Amino acid sequence: MQILPKALGALLISLSASGAWAQAPKPVGKPAQGQEQIRLNQIGFYPNAGKVAVVVGQPTGDTFSVKAKGSSKVAFTGKLSAPKPTELSGKPTRAADFSTFTTPGTYVLQVAGVGQSYEFEIKPQVHAALAAAALKGFYYQRASVDLPEAFAGKWHRPAGHPDRQVLVHPSAATAQRPAGTVISSPGGWYDAGDYNKYIVNSGITMGTLLSAYEDFPEFYQRQTLNIPESKNTVPDILDESLWNLRWMLTMQDPHDGGVYHKLTNADFDAMVMPHQASSTPRYVVQKGTAAALDFAAVMAQASRVYKNYEKDFPGLADSCLTAATNAWAWAQKNHHLEYNQDALNKAFDPDITTGAYGDKTFTDEWIWAAAELYTTTKQESYYKAVKMLPDAAMPLPGWPQVRLLGYYTLLRHSATLPPVFKKEADLIKTQLLQVGTTMVVGAAGGAFQTVMGRTQGDYVWGSSSVAANQGILLVQAYQLTRDKKYLKAALSNLDYLLGRNAVGYSFVTGYGAKSTRHPHHRPSVADGLEEPVPGLLSGGTNAQAPKQDKCEGYTATAPDEMYLDHDCSYASNEIAINWNAPLVYLAGALEALQQKAGLADKGNK
Repeated sequence: MQILPKALGALLISLSASGAWAQAPKPVGKPAQGQEQIRLNQIGFYPNAGKVAVVVGQPTGDTFSVKAKGSSKVAFTGKLSAPKPTELSGKPTRAADFSTFTTPGTYVLQVAGVGQSYEFEIKPQVHAALAAAALKGFYYQRASVDLPEAFAGKWHRPAGHPDRQVLVHPSAATAQRPAGTVISSPGGWYDAGDYNKYIVNSGITMGTLLSAYEDFPEFYQRQTLNIPESKNTVPDILDESLWNLRWMLTMQDPHDGGVYHKLTNADFDAMVMPHQASSTPRYVVQKGTAAALDFAAVMAQASRVYKNYEKDFPGLADSCLTAATNAWAWAQKNHHLEYNQDALNKAFDPDITTGAYGDKTFTDEWIWAAAELYTTTKQESYYKAVKMLPDAAMPLPGWPQVRLLGYYTLLRHSATLPPVFKKEADLIKTQLLQVGTTMVVGAAGGAFQTVMGRTQGDYVWGSSSVAANQGILLVQAYQLTRDKKYLKAALSNLDYLLGRNAVGYSFVTGYGAKSTRHPHHRPSVADGLEEPVPGLLSGGTNAQAPKQDKCEGYTATAPDEMYLDHDCSYASNEIAINWNAPLVYLAGALEALQQKAGLADKGNK
């Protein structure tokens, strides 16, 4: 409901992923002395990577120690850094840096005068289970299908929203498909905490997941998730993505190539399980330029990716490319057709009050679609149809701003693209590295020593995805340069998401001793289980959350502390597919690169 923005190696990954719910650390109840003040990645650290904890407050001593779980023997000692106020709240902090300690094991960090931290691990593949859970989170979002216990564990549930009798809303009516026409549009993922399906948000989500596969295919070929398709030879990330891809294909009008903006109820469902929702009728609503171009981009990229699996999915790649070109042609005829829900509701009945995902500017969508179609087809007409580099900006991806997805694709495939692109490729690379370098500079000097969170502007609706998307940009910079400073900075943002932050939460459900427990997510609210659906990324701290959701319980005043682990807080604690996707990319990238980048020794498993 957000409003804003498959061998031994395979077996090891499979063991951590196939029962992701069983691997998630259990919350520990009331924190022990010190656990609230010591902020650190609650999952753990790669042996050769940086290891930092931040102590919030004013400890009486200057030292810290690392001890093995259940042991009083000190394994490492160090001195706390000088006090440093946080950038936004001004609270005093001191850092405990134990990066030189590399011995694998399970540990706690003890701070003199404070207490001890939550348990954490030091080991290779320390984030393998997290990477799998974040991706499997999409399985739990599947619409129109049962989730059996064999695959979903305690979070099994009946199918909801079959979507085989969906009405064409008057706003989407054409001569060939007048209002009230019944179409079939099953499958796909529930978008967020609600039960609707949106093309624009599916766009950036699919683009991010397919990019993760394109960048790290060997990693994803080994990873298995225990989903119904895991027994086949296709990487699970592509099987899972296909569940949404096939739905997206049903959202294109075969008569003209246009794409419906969303499939939705007129209003949001109650906080009930999917199969209990009385959400009929369901509608496909107005076609729009943003939807058509996001769709075209995804289909062009999907055609490129799934072409390698023609035996598994005969004709799919061709169908995707045809769909992409038809959507592009429609957009050229409807160059600036905005989805404006307020205006729509004044002109048509019934009113639609679900997530709008309205966008007024389409320059970025044109760039992304052109980049994907050009990369897949090598036809210069797509490249020349847009100004690929209109300015020096490299805005982080979000559903209303997808330009960087196109740049990532062009740089990823630059060696295979025609020479005409070289000059612009060099400019894009230079500008992207400038942004990455800016992110790195000063990060280590911040109170929490993360790229994320040093300015108030980071704390927007879905700030967790800001952290993850910053991490993706930094991974891209590392891929381009092999300069480890970028990957180190990207890892700092994963540390942020897993507990080294101003509120001390791991924002991933089921991962971390103090992790999000009460997300604004209908199945997690309505299933009667104490633990939420695992592997979902909470939106996280939002400076404007109290004003936006008016949920009672906020006590903080600093922008970096505006977070409430309560299902009423949709402005800080909802989940969304476009937030989980960059977490999948970031965690997967770090796992894929750990040996190459020296985070773990080669040969370690």
